[in-house]
Amino acid sequence: MTQRAKINTGDGGADDHGSTGGGSERRSGGTEKGGDPVSAEPGPDRGPNRGPGSGPERPNPDPGPGPGRGHGPEDSAAVAPRSTGLTATEVAKRVERGEVNDVPVRSSRSTADIVRGNVFTRFNAIIGLLWLIMLFVAPVQDSLFGYVIIANTGIGIVQELRAKRTLDGLAVIGEAKPTVRRDGVAAEISTSEIVLDDLIELGPGDKVVVDGVVAEADSLEVDESLLTGEADPVMKHPGDRMMSGSFVVAGGGAFTATKVGREAYAAQLAEEASRFTLVRSELSGGISTILKYVTWMMIPTAIGLIISQLVGEHNNLKDAIARTVGGIVPMIPEGLVLLTSVAFAIGVIRLGRKQCLVQELPAIEGLARVDVVCLDKTGTLTEGGMDVTRLQVLNGADEPYVRRVLGALGASDPHPNASLQALIDAYPDDGNWRRTATLPFSSARKYSGAAFEEEGGARSAWLLGAPDVLLPAGDPALAEADRLGEQGLRVLLLARAATGGEDGDDNPFAAATATATASGTGTPASGTGADIAAGARATALIALEQRLRPDAAETLAYFADQHVTTKVISGDNAVSVGAVAGKLGMPGAADTVDARTLPTDREAMATVLDKNAVFGRVTPQQKRDMVAALQSHGHTVAMTGDGVNDVLALKDADIGVSMGSGSEATRAVAQIVLLNNSFATLPSVVAEGRRVIGNITRVATLFLTKTVYSVLLAILVVVTGVEYPFLPRHLTLLSTLTIGVPAFFLALAPNKERAKPNFVRRVMRYAIPAGVIAAAATFTTYLLARRYYAGSGALDAETSAATLTLFLVSMWVLAIIARPYTWWRIALVASMGGAFLLVLVVPWLQQFFALKLVGVTMPWTAVAIAAAGAAVLEWAWRWVGRRFPA
Repeated sequence: MTQRAKINTGDGGADDHGSTGGGSERRSGGTEKGGDPVSAEPGPDRGPNRGPGSGPERPNPDPGPGPGRGHGPEDSAAVAPRSTGLTATEVAKRVERGEVNDVPVRSSRSTADIVRGNVFTRFNAIIGLLWLIMLFVAPVQDSLFGYVIIANTGIGIVQELRAKRTLDGLAVIGEAKPTVRRDGVAAEISTSEIVLDDLIELGPGDKVVVDGVVAEADSLEVDESLLTGEADPVMKHPGDRMMSGSFVVAGGGAFTATKVGREAYAAQLAEEASRFTLVRSELSGGISTILKYVTWMMIPTAIGLIISQLVGEHNNLKDAIARTVGGIVPMIPEGLVLLTSVAFAIGVIRLGRKQCLVQELPAIEGLARVDVVCLDKTGTLTEGGMDVTRLQVLNGADEPYVRRVLGALGASDPHPNASLQALIDAYPDDGNWRRTATLPFSSARKYSGAAFEEEGGARSAWLLGAPDVLLPAGDPALAEADRLGEQGLRVLLLARAATGGEDGDDNPFAAATATATASGTGTPASGTGADIAAGARATALIALEQRLRPDAAETLAYFADQHVTTKVISGDNAVSVGAVAGKLGMPGAADTVDARTLPTDREAMATVLDKNAVFGRVTPQQKRDMVAALQSHGHTVAMTGDGVNDVLALKDADIGVSMGSGSEATRAVAQIVLLNNSFATLPSVVAEGRRVIGNITRVATLFLTKTVYSVLLAILVVVTGVEYPFLPRHLTLLSTLTIGVPAFFLALAPNKERAKPNFVRRVMRYAIPAGVIAAAATFTTYLLARRYYAGSGALDAETSAATLTLFLVSMWVLAIIARPYTWWRIALVASMGGAFLLVLVVPWLQQFFALKLVGVTMPWTAVAIAAAGAAVLEWAWRWVGRRFPA
């Protein structure tokens, strides 16, 4: 038994043989989810493969040879297959020449990129310039806003660096370890250690990590759909091109690397896959849109304010400059971008502690928006590893002989998955039969096969797979298979092929595997071979007991409680899938649908999908079509899987989630990889995404309310020709107490509300009326104070009254945003109010912030105006909620 046979994770897996109990489970060695009996000749031991994801689709699957690296098509003949691979000396020479796959797999931005991204921003440049001006013309307290920006930038850098360390550490755990043959010995090495002309072994589920030419092939079928868009697998033969980014769906072999380093497109895919980024995110896109409009709104307003303050009749130039800067700085929602980055970074860190690798940061946000989760049963609802619970011979077959057949079939596959491993454990091979041919398993075919020369020279060919695929409708064995499937058992059928090789033909499966064209591109392979199954004689049913994940029922209950619809999409027999789902308490488990009866029309398919929850006998292409059909009805779809038959659906889903033990190809296209193989981690990802989106929506309203009232105050000042009421120190104080500190706590608080679309609309519908009310109340107080106060200290008194009104209205906005109240939120709002009161009563703080309420009448007038503003604000908030629902 090979090492791969000994490893039994089974968490990744496919619909095993398409058995009545379902699809095959992928073993951590890289077998296809469904790569059951029959494949390549047993090769050197191979261990589990792990690897991070890939990035964008390859625009040109055959870019041609690069300068000084690799071979083009015309050179393929020169790359002779090496049965033993390169020698240590040859490897050393290539390393010395730099012919190494030296592009590192990065899971995050570099430290330099993080620093640049946080420091060199448009708003930091504006605020930095204004800060330098204030350092020369005003007291230090009017320059506090600059120090706040420095602190915010530092916090952002530190949190992103923490997230980077988390991602980099997880990426190492999930790194691909291709098996390379050197000096005749196969060993796993890092992708970055591959050199030109290395001989790289392949098995079901393995991802092609560099470009090359096939050197060895045993029924090798490769899926190139991620590169070419062609969904059908291609049969590969020695001399055919292998394109990086494709993956093996059946069979095995080896290929010689002809392009490495940056010449191989796979390096670019890997480098882009897990980058710490906010691209393709509605949240970040919405914030960018808001900032764009803010910039355009701020420029003319700031110019008008500058002219009105500096050109008007002001005796003190420095004071005029300070008040101009005080009007411009609060227009900039500088903390919004920071808090968004920090919230995502902390989300990555929290999920990293649970062994969840976020390969694309928007996936945290995306999963929070999901309303349908499509689950592959094998490896998601069930664990790896199965046990043979029953062997039922059919049609008078001899049980000892059947046991020998099963033992030979198990030994014939160098890449056994969980179901085949169960057969290997139950029926050891005696080694007396010679294998003459194989038919690899494919998820489209739902069965595999092998032909043998038995003792005494007799020949036979056998098929192992789904009973309802191998047998015609009405066969008596199907009723027994369904009865076992209703118990949640996985059922395989052993059938003797009608063309058993008795005529001396060593390969009765040739018709099923014949494809490749003269050009080497090949033709679809997995769907052929219908004649092989025709006339097959049922010999035995094998029942396998599947192990349910202990946390699966709780996780399904969580999604139901959160109003997220779950659908099981499996290659297994629908009855068996329904039985498993029923044991887990999944709604709709009793009404299962056989996917072979689904309509091909997208709209009709979507209607069936909306009405049902459990689907069996689903092919890989159907999984992809089902995801598209759900999306066509407006659903945001997440897809979980771990085998190669899930790759297309994972790629097309809004969010793809792979198990860490899944195939390299599956992990390559998934945005989220659960390295601990625990389905129960998904609720944590959903909760983290909801926390980020819900809380950023809250704090964005705070920041943009400030932007709106700052712009309106500036416009009112320009129109009326009065002095701007505030110095920078006043708005720094207000921003810190009503926005900065509260927003930090609110952004990191738990939030279970399901994310809703239209981020910009939902934020601005509240920020605009709140900003208008705050500006109107504040300017009203300011104008009344200008009429009330007179003398040398009048401007300071007017500013203090206006500041009081603005603070109270802003506090009411904060109080609304903080709802629903908890003890800590009440304490947060109260502490901010207490801090402002402290400034008003402590003499040195009064002097530092130039805030001193003069008299009794005007301060209480300011409070009354603020109270009226708060009442209008409360009414407007409720009216907007009814008039413009989210």
